[in-house]
Amino acid sequence: MRTEFTTLDEVRAADDLGNAVVVGLDLSAEELRVPVDGALFLGCTLSPVAQRRAAAAGALVFPAIPDLPYDVYRSRLYTPAELFAGFDPADPGSYADTPDAVIYRHARAQGQNPDPLHALAERLHDHAITDALGDALTGAPVAVMGGHALGRDTPGYRRAVRLGAALGEAGFTVLTGGGPGVMEAVPLGVRVGEDESVLRDLARAPRFGDDAASIGRWLAACPTDLPTSERPRTIGIPTWFYGHEPPNPACELHAKYFANSVREDGLLTIATGGIIYTPGSAGTVQEVFQDYCQNHYGSVGPAAPMVFLGRDFWVDEVPAAPLVQRLARGREAERWILVTDDVAEAVEFMRAYAG
Repeated sequence: MRTEFTTLDEVRAADDLGNAVVVGLDLSAEELRVPVDGALFLGCTLSPVAQRRAAAAGALVFPAIPDLPYDVYRSRLYTPAELFAGFDPADPGSYADTPDAVIYRHARAQGQNPDPLHALAERLHDHAITDALGDALTGAPVAVMGGHALGRDTPGYRRAVRLGAALGEAGFTVLTGGGPGVMEAVPLGVRVGEDESVLRDLARAPRFGDDAASIGRWLAACPTDLPTSERPRTIGIPTWFYGHEPPNPACELHAKYFANSVREDGLLTIATGGIIYTPGSAGTVQEVFQDYCQNHYGSVGPAAPMVFLGRDFWVDEVPAAPLVQRLARGREAERWILVTDDVAEAVEFMRAYAG
């Protein structure tokens, strides 16, 4: 296991950097007289002497990639404050100049097949995010999936807030896709419960359109003083592939990716405490069967709970639940599938699995 160093103080205190990973530091004034055999220097600046020492010791130096609006080798997840830096609620159009919007425009400009330099930069960034996500997670997180188009002024949004509040009270770390709709309502419930004043404020901007100003109005309606905790209880996992949908401000942290395929599979894989499915469209249905495939074959560990919250929707309107139940007959996964309309029953089912 490689030790990661992200501050100069850590590097200066080390008596051996052999096989270490040193990330994003200006080491041009450091002599690096300790062993550096097999070390990785990611986005670091080294003096000519240190570069020669690193090369002689078999260390690898990955340089910073210039002219990018993002940090390729970042060592932590994003906060909403970072993604929306520079946003002024009094000027909704200022969203266009935030890092989130600037990075999205940059990614769009590269197209579906970016040149090798930008393709490599995006993949390195996504690898760094996966690493940072692993550092942030503890225990067995649960995930909630559902529709992104759900307005803040709808009964479904309120039910998702209630679900988040119940999961928060039960002590779960809750993951979502990090976008709007259910993905916002659930972490909001985790952090503030069913706060009527917050819900009234949000309903002033229930949805957003395609322009920066409408997204800005949507953002401005969300409170900025949401409570935080020592360990993150809500993590969003959004993607710039769907960058026209901003990440929600209700999550404490965001693991935002360029590659949607990495993001989708990763979210399902790390939700080792199980997943609750609320009504959604094709994306949610895709997640149902991708998740069940992992449970069916045990490809990422023991079968984990799949809870279908909304019996009429999942049995009659989009009958994914009966098909999953049929596929699971006689398998370990069968006992961990629940179809219900009751939020309390859904949460208790997750608690029973967590032991």
